[in-house]
Amino acid sequence: MELDQLDRHIIAALVEDARATYAEIGHQVGLSASAVKRRVDRLRETGAITGFSARVAPRALGWTTEAYVELFCQGKTKPSDIALAVAKFPEVVAAATVTGEADALLHIRATDVRHVERVIERIAAESFVVRTKSSIVLSRLVDLPPGAALPDARTGSRALP
Repeated sequence: MELDQLDRHIIAALVEDARATYAEIGHQVGLSASAVKRRVDRLRETGAITGFSARVAPRALGWTTEAYVELFCQGKTKPSDIALAVAKFPEVVAAATVTGEADALLHIRATDVRHVERVIERIAAESFVVRTKSSIVLSRLVDLPPGAALPDARTGSRALP
């Protein structure tokens, strides 16, 4: 779907505050509340907006430690098999196949380093895992909410204000 500048501004307003009313967003972007609602409905129908959620600080829930773990798998392990296996672990908050030597990269959140270690041990015990390589996060340097400030694919500049 092709987004125009108004769509991008509406998305930016929703990323900033998904609880904002259509009237508040309309005031920001220069549209009526009903016009904003129509656009948001269209953005949802086309899949540009996939949902609304609350952003919660992981620390508030006790998840104070995070790590990135590279998985090295045997043979031609299918990405779907990796996804199925790592989805069993609530500590795995994101997983992706990657280029390079590793087959997948996992993002883990845990209560402490010992907890990270136990999770890695359990993941390493999966039948297809040959080895892992992990890095503990010391501090976050950039931490944007999902969908915020994505660069415009056509221009390379920030699409959202």
